[in-house]
Amino acid sequence: MGAFETQLQHTLRETDFPGLGDKYRGKVRDVYGRGDRLALIATDRLSAFDHILTTVPFKGELLTRTAVFWFEKTKDVVPNHLLDAPDPNVCVVRRCERVNVEVVVRGYLTGSLWRDVQEGKAGVYGVPIPAGMKKDAAFEKPILTPSTKEEVGKHDEPISAAALVARGLCTQRDWERISEAALAVFAEGQKWAASRGLILVDTKYEFGKVGDALYLIDEIHTQDCSRYWDAGEYAARFAGGQDQKMLDKENIRQWLIKERGFSGHGTPPAIPDEVRVDLARTYASTYERLTGQPFRAEPGDVADRIRRNLTKAGLFGS
Repeated sequence: MGAFETQLQHTLRETDFPGLGDKYRGKVRDVYGRGDRLALIATDRLSAFDHILTTVPFKGELLTRTAVFWFEKTKDVVPNHLLDAPDPNVCVVRRCERVNVEVVVRGYLTGSLWRDVQEGKAGVYGVPIPAGMKKDAAFEKPILTPSTKEEVGKHDEPISAAALVARGLCTQRDWERISEAALAVFAEGQKWAASRGLILVDTKYEFGKVGDALYLIDEIHTQDCSRYWDAGEYAARFAGGQDQKMLDKENIRQWLIKERGFSGHGTPPAIPDEVRVDLARTYASTYERLTGQPFRAEPGDVADRIRRNLTKAGLFGS
């Protein structure tokens, strides 16, 4: 039995660290706040179609390591909220006032946008999609398709830039700043991914403010919030009408759709252990390709390790 299989019995579903401050439970992250700092603990929870489904071995660690890598790489492009990473699952960040918008930057016509086009729903974004575009085709320039940022258990809703300003989710000035920042960091991400034999297809960004200063928050270019394809296989697969080689969470979405007929409505199906392990290996492979660093999977009690590391960092107590 390998490390990923062994870790199935140790996956981190929930944390309970009252000494870190007030707790908010997101889909994947448990967020603890005290003063002007937050501790973001990435659990191993797996969510898809706005449902929390199961856990995946080492997922929280892989997401955090990937996000820290990208925050460091892009900090001179767009300021971000990262202050420290005292544990492989934990980011200590600056507390920001979140802008309640998710900004999705898309370089290719695929995923949920392709499904929207097929169903005649893509007009909600207010972004024209060229007639006759094929699935997985590249846009001439990346486009922005925002959505609302809803509470856990509620569906994020697609929205146009004009509508989000009209609804007061952000000001026109802030939307312009967010758009510019999102496109800039996406361009940097695509450039680096290409140098590693990957295509950064699309991604989700969230932003927050401290006063008038804008920061990139939450996560960046992780396997959960981004779509990656193998660059070396793209052209042949596209020409042949084949699905691209997916290196991210889209694997589980497609498995749910194709194998279980589930796309968010009704009761989510059980996820077999082999599917959980396969996704973990995919996340690890993508991390290694992006960073050039090996992922050393070390099975064990994640919560206990986090407690020890955060105690050492002096994060518990007043």
